[in-house]
Amino acid sequence: MAIAKAERLMNLALCLLGSGRPLSKRELRTSIEAYIEVTSDDAFNRMFERDKDDLRELGMVIETVESVDGDIGYVARRDRNQLPPLTLDAEEAAALVLVARVWQQARLAGAASGAVQKLRAAGMPLAEEEREAYSALEPRVPAGEAAFEPLMIACRDRRPVTFGYRKSNAARPENRQVEPWALECWRGHWYLAGFDRDRGAVRVFRLSRIVGRVKSRLGMFTAEVPGQVAVRESVARWAGEHATGQARIRLRAGSGYPLRARATGAIARDADWDELEIPYGHGLGAWLAEFGPDVVVLEPAELRADVLDRLRAVAKG
Repeated sequence: MAIAKAERLMNLALCLLGSGRPLSKRELRTSIEAYIEVTSDDAFNRMFERDKDDLRELGMVIETVESVDGDIGYVARRDRNQLPPLTLDAEEAAALVLVARVWQQARLAGAASGAVQKLRAAGMPLAEEEREAYSALEPRVPAGEAAFEPLMIACRDRRPVTFGYRKSNAARPENRQVEPWALECWRGHWYLAGFDRDRGAVRVFRLSRIVGRVKSRLGMFTAEVPGQVAVRESVARWAGEHATGQARIRLRAGSGYPLRARATGAIARDADWDELEIPYGHGLGAWLAEFGPDVVVLEPAELRADVLDRLRAVAKG
């Protein structure tokens, strides 16, 4: 049914955009197959009004025009239903391409790639030689867990779910009933933040520990959904982001802004490098390795060794 409605809306939009003149209800009814199949005038009128309102809610500008004879027609003028010209510079365009390349194993991969191709066709200023300057490190956000796609859809549609979940110290999984809020990738792992109905509290679940199928359930959320910042903080606390000490690093000037935001102290050593002190806790080594040649770990020694081991592993492929 959802596919049929989407097709009907698309056909109506194409008719209104392609006519070049106002079309009456009668003309639209005889031009669109889904309307032809409706035998009742009242049913058609209700369907058409809903479809017209849906298109307007999606952002389409549909004008109602009355002729000299008093007939009512509808038209969507192309000049009022076009995106403004793209004004992206090379760095902004490169950022969009970088984001699109992140999704390699998820349902969004095809959509992200298609969006970039459309932007290029519309004049996005990113030639091959310009893109090379931004591709020394290629990001990856793996989303190979079977639970990723159904949970992504459940978060989008605000639908409760149930799934089996095995804790790190448990031999068997147990069933959980969750109102899913958001998916977050933290240090290379995906987590679901949401409201656990059985425990009546906020919980965070690592997707790699979900066992079996994720099942969607009918009904509304019973708990208020917090803002994105609060969700990220919940994931960070659950994932062990508690500092046990301080680390000292060198960071290339003009880079690593997420690290700068966490720094407790910063000194400009020269024109190329800054020295930062940042909280040292679980997962910091993996995070620093993501910045590649822009970061040099000074201390502690075990953190420096951890980052070097990770970079060597990447270099070996």
